[in-house]
Parts: sequence; C-alpha cells; structure tokens
Amino acid sequence: MLESLHVKNLALIDEQEVFFSPGMNILTGETGAGKSIIIGSINLALGAKAGKDYIRTGADYALVELAFSLNEQQCNKVRELDLPIEEDRTLILQRKIMAARSVCRVNGETISAGQLKNLSGYLLDMYGQHEHQSLLKPQAARKMLDEYIGREAEKIKAELKEKLLDYRRWRQELEEQNSDKAVRERESKLLAFEIEEIESASLSPEEDEQVEKKYRRLVNAKKMKEVVYGVHALTGYEQEQSAGLAIGHALRELKSLSAYDEESEPLIAQLTDIDDLLNDFNRAMAQYEDSLEFDEEEFAHLEERLNVLNHLKDKYGNTVEEILKTQEEKQQALLKLENFEEYRQQLGEKIKAREKEIQKLCGKLTKLREKAAGPLRDKLKEALVDLNFLDVEFSISITPGEEDFSAEGCDKVEFLISTNPGEELKPLWQIASGGELSRIMLAFKTIFADRDETDTLVFDEIDTGISGRTAWKVSEKLGRLSGNHQIICITHLAQIASMADAHFLIEKGLKKDRTVTDIRELSEPESMKELARLLGSGELTQAVLENAREMKEAAGKVKGSR
Repeated sequence: MLESLHVKNLALIDEQEVFFSPGMNILTGETGAGKSIIIGSINLALGAKAGKDYIRTGADYALVELAFSLNEQQCNKVRELDLPIEEDRTLILQRKIMAARSVCRVNGETISAGQLKNLSGYLLDMYGQHEHQSLLKPQAARKMLDEYIGREAEKIKAELKEKLLDYRRWRQELEEQNSDKAVRERESKLLAFEIEEIESASLSPEEDEQVEKKYRRLVNAKKMKEVVYGVHALTGYEQEQSAGLAIGHALRELKSLSAYDEESEPLIAQLTDIDDLLNDFNRAMAQYEDSLEFDEEEFAHLEERLNVLNHLKDKYGNTVEEILKTQEEKQQALLKLENFEEYRQQLGEKIKAREKEIQKLCGKLTKLREKAAGPLRDKLKEALVDLNFLDVEFSISITPGEEDFSAEGCDKVEFLISTNPGEELKPLWQIASGGELSRIMLAFKTIFADRDETDTLVFDEIDTGISGRTAWKVSEKLGRLSGNHQIICITHLAQIASMADAHFLIEKGLKKDRTVTDIRELSEPESMKELARLLGSGELTQAVLENAREMKEAAGKVKGSR
C-alpha cells in the first residue's frame, strides 16, 4: 500500500508530507484548493509527463516521493524488473523534476522511463475524473472482458501477435512479387552479376583488416626503418656514446673492484645481466630492421587488393562479413526468381497454413470470451444493483468475424444495457449518461479489484454526476471495497466522505505573501465539521452537525460489516 507522499516545490505546494492509512482515505476541500495537485503529484511520480511549469516559481526543482509497503506478489514483480527492494518490502519511488530533465529513482537507484512505466502498474491503480469516458471507445468492452479472463487470454493474444507478424510479412512479400517475366529476367541477370563479382574476389573473413594492416606497414616502412636503425645504433656497441659501449665500459671498471671488495660482486652480476639483456635486445632490433625491407611487388599486390575490397564495400557492405551476408541474400533472391512459380506456390501455402493457425487461435479466444461473458455479466449486474441501478439489465454481445482478425482476435465485443423496465438492451454508448458511466466503471473496478494484485486504488472524483441515494450506494460500495484494499479518494460529496477511515483536508492559504496549498489530517470533530460543510450548509447548526453524525454512524455500520 501507499504509506506516504512527500511533495516539495510543486505548483502551489511549498513542502508537504502525507501519511496514508489502510482502508478509506478521503481528501476534500473547497473548489480550487488544489485537490488535483495532490493526485497530479502521484501521477508525476509514476511517470506522467513533466515539464518545468510544474516547478514552483523561484525553485530550482520539484520533488515527489512515494513510499510503498509491498505485498509478496508486488515484490516478485519488482524483482522480475531487476529493481532494488528493501528487506522489509519497502519501496521508495522518487522523481526530481528540473528545468531541462527529470530523474527517477527506486530505493536510491536511478531507473529509466521504461522501467518506471512497467513498475507503476504494479504499485497502484488510478481512476481519473474522465476515465469512465473510455467505456465509450469501441475496443473498451473487449479489453475489459480480456482483463477479466486474465492470463489465459494474454497468452493466446501473445501467440496470435507473433504469428500475425509472419503472416503479414509473407502477404506483403507475395504482393510485391513481380509476375512480369522480362522484369524477372533483368533482376536475375543483375543478381547473377553481383554474386559473381563477390565470388570472384574470393573473400575471407577479416581479410580487410589484415590487408589494411600490412598495407599501412609497407607505406610507413621507410619511416619505421629510420627509427629502428637509430634505436639499434643507440643500444649497440659500434658508435661512440652508445648504450652497449657505455655499459661494457662500466662493467670492466666495476670488475676491477672485485679483487679488493667481495660486496661488489652482486652489483657486477646485475650489470652483467643488463649487458646480456641489452645484447639480446640489440640482436632482436637487427632482425626487426631486416624485416622492414620494402617490397614493391608486395606493395602493388596489397594496393590492388585494397581497391577490390573498397569497391565491394561501397556496393555491398562496410565489412567483409557484411559483404558475404549480402552475397548469401542475393543467392537466395536469385534462387526465388529461378524457381518463381514454385516459390510463389510455397509462399501461398505458408500463408494459408498460418491463416488457419491464426483462425484457430481466434476461435480459442472467442470460446474463452463466450465462457467468461456470462459470469462477468452476472457480477456486473449485481454490482450495478448495489450502485442503485434498480431495474438494470446488462448483457455482453460477442460477434466473431471470420476474416477480420488482429492481435486482439476477430471478435466484436459490446456492452448492452437497459436501465428502465420494458426498454430493450442497447449499446452502452447510446444511452448511458456521465453519472451512469461513472458508476459502471466503478462496478468494473470493484470486480477487478478482487482479482488484482494491486493493494492501492486511487479515485479522483468518482462521484461525478451523482447525488442523493445513488451517492450513498457508491459510498457503500467504496466502503466495502476498502475492507481489503487501500482507497485514496478525492470527493465533494458528504456521503462518500463519511466513509473515511482517515480524512484529509486540502486548503489554500498565504505563507510569506505567497499562495500555498496545504494538506492535513482532520481529527474526528474536524471531520464532522467538514462533512457538515459538504452537506451544503452555510452555518454549522446543531441540526446540520447531527445530520453529519448520523451519516458517519451509518458509514460505520457499513464498514463494520466488511
């Protein structure tokens, strides 16, 4: 669950730290107080797009930090992503936003945007103000049904995606094949010429590097010979002041001391070794000097070979390995052209075989969806009745297509609903209002929450478009859901706020002549006064406070039955 949120220098927030509780965490406040900033900061920490406009005026950076305590399933997911995790299952997610860039860290280790995106889905599930609008998208019903099915559907779709890649590639290849005989003959001649050009060069792997190395050595042979000659002379025994003569003279002088002092013998031995080493080195230099003879014939051969290699590189690849790979590809292309009809037939057979495999997988997916549609429909209907859809009828329509398949299968899935007795079922997008869509989405959330590994659910104004008894039904649903999930919910309805296990007030004020947004946890009496304010009373009369108290007691009974 989300243990705490720490925000610094973000928009109107100077610095705030909030410690959340298990169960139902309610956030309320006047319109414009900055409730969206709190949810926005969580979004930023989880990888939402960030810019310098988020940084509080006058500050160099903005900082958002989330502290999570993870369940066993979440720990396993984090380990699969190869991210650090503390022994006590604590995960600190930090994002620092600067003018030019942002830096994300997990338990102090910097991570990429891709890693953050993968991680965020395992930490919490966020329901935004307008997320219910996604129910109106054509693919929404199919996506939600597949989420309900779970891993079995994911596995089939992954296999389907892989087979579709081959199928579409082969189809494109077949369409691109030119059936004009004259064109094929010209392509064959060109391919044969290019293959012969590469083959006639008799290339061997890494030959270009070896030839270039030998060529550079011969090009610089004269300069190298001058250097080697000079070193040989300096370390030899023929020129005055050469190292060999100097050491030989020194050795003779030192040996004259041996008759007078035995302690000079180790020094004589060392200098003798040096003289022997220098003598060996000088002989090796003489041999190296002899090897640097410039061979005109060899140089001409190397130059000609380099020209051939560079010509082939310009046409077929940057290295000999790439040229040989190109030769192999051209040989395969030539073979296809020489056996054109046979190749087209084989490609067509492969496409038909793969199409059957794809249709079989689509059929499996259709059966899975048809099998899951009934239980999901029943659970949704039950959840919708709990959310004050008293006479609701709900159905999931699955229409398989025979040829129109994709990585999602070939089914058209549609949610059908009737909210009034006697009315026929119609597609959801045709009849549902904003408030109804919001409740339908909540119904989905409550069903999936029981199957989800995520402990924390964040709802940003789930109460859009509802009031009265419906609002209380939504509150009851959230209250029961908070029995086994941590709920963080921004609301403007007293019915939902009354369900709070922890109630936070977001308010705007002045600090050192600057506007700031603060958040603080309310005591029980303060929470009661905030409920009274949400009930719409301008004055905190005894009657309004009593109404708020009764609402709080009713919420307590709901939570007691969790």
